[in-house]
Amino acid sequence: MNISMKDMQTRTQANVLQGPLGWGLLVAAGVVLLASLAFALIQLMTSGHTSFNTSSTLPWGQPIATYLYFALASSGLGLIASLPLVFGFKQYYPVAKRCIFLAFIVLISGMAVLALELGNVFRMLWAIPLNLQVQSAMFWMGVFYALDLLFLLWKFSKLQGGEWDSKTAKQVGIASFIGVLLASGNLALIFGMMSMRPFWFDALLPIYFYFTGVTSGVAALVFFTYLAHGFQRERMPPALQALLTGALPKLFAALIGGTLLFIAVRAITGLYSNNPEINLVWTGYLFASPLYNASLLLGLVLPFVVMLSASLRNRAGVQVLVACLVFLGLFAERFYFVVGGQVVPLFHGTWQPGLISYTPSATEWSLTFVGISLCFVLYLLGEKFLNLGDMPRHMAEAPAGAQANTA
Repeated sequence: MNISMKDMQTRTQANVLQGPLGWGLLVAAGVVLLASLAFALIQLMTSGHTSFNTSSTLPWGQPIATYLYFALASSGLGLIASLPLVFGFKQYYPVAKRCIFLAFIVLISGMAVLALELGNVFRMLWAIPLNLQVQSAMFWMGVFYALDLLFLLWKFSKLQGGEWDSKTAKQVGIASFIGVLLASGNLALIFGMMSMRPFWFDALLPIYFYFTGVTSGVAALVFFTYLAHGFQRERMPPALQALLTGALPKLFAALIGGTLLFIAVRAITGLYSNNPEINLVWTGYLFASPLYNASLLLGLVLPFVVMLSASLRNRAGVQVLVACLVFLGLFAERFYFVVGGQVVPLFHGTWQPGLISYTPSATEWSLTFVGISLCFVLYLLGEKFLNLGDMPRHMAEAPAGAQANTA
C-alpha cells in the first residue's frame, strides 16, 4: 500500500524519561560511567595489561566477552529493525526507531570497551586500516562494523526526518541489513575459523551468532521500551501496546527456545566428540561450573518455560523480568564461550594436566561497567532529545481497536 505524505509525518511520543526521572537516571549512569572509566584509566596507565588477569596462554578475557555481547546485541537490534523497514512487517514500526538507535549506541559502547582492552586506542585508528591485512578476518571486522555504524546512522536520520517508506529509506534499510549480516557473520568467523581452538571451530557459528544476537537484541529492546514508559504499559501508545501483547512476546519466546536448542546441540555434539579439547571443555569447565549451570537454568530455561504460557508472556512484569534474566544468561554464555575456547593450553592440549583458570580482575570488571553505563547515558540522551518512540502518523493516530488486527 502506498503511504501518503501525511503518513510520512511524525508525531512526538512523550515518555517518562523525558522528565525528571530521565535526568535522575542520567546523573546516576553518568556517575557510574565516570567512576568506572577513571578507575580503568588509572589502572591502565599505572599497571597496563598486568591489571588484567589474562595472560599469553589465555589472552582474551571478560572485556572481549563484553565486546562480543554488545556487538551481537547490536546486530540483533539491527535485524529486528529490518522487519518493518525491509520485509514489511509494519506492526514493528513502533519499535523501529528505538531499535536502530539502540543498535548504534550498543555498538559504540562495545567498541569503547574493545578500544580500552587493546591498550593503545589511537594506534588502533591508523595501524589497522593502513596496514591493509586483507587476509585477516579482524581487518574485515573493522571494515564491516564501520559500514554498519554508517548505515545505522543514515537509516536513523531518514526516520528522524519522517521518511518511513520512501525509496531511499528502503534502499538504506536493505544496505544496513546486508551490513549487519556481514559484520556479525565475519565476527563469528574470527572464532569459527580457528582450528587450533577446537571448542570454537564451527562452520555454523555465524548462524548461532545471528540467532543469539537477535535474542539478546529483543531482551534489550523489551527492557528499554518498558523503562521509557515507567514499566507501565498503559502509558504506551496503542500501537506499541498491541505489539507487546501480540507479535513481540511470541517472537521472544521462539528466540529463547531456539537459543536453548542451539546450545543443546553444541553441548551434545561436544560431549560425544572424540576430541578431548572439546569434550573436556564441556565436562571439566562448563558443566563443572555452578555459575554456568545457574545462568543456563535461570537465564534461559526458566524464561523459556515462563514464555510458553500465553497468559504469562503477555504480562508487562513478566516480560521485563524475562528480558533481565535473558540479558544476564546470554552475557554469561558469551563469557563462557570466549574463555572456554582458551582453557585448554594451546600447543600442549589435554596432555598438560589441568585447565587454565581465569577470574576477571577489578580492572576488567570496570571495563564492563564502562560499556553498560555508557550505553545507559547515550540511551537516556536519545530518549530526551530524539523522540525514539516515533512511528508513522497513520499508525500513531489509529484507534486502539485497529491495532489488534496488525499484531
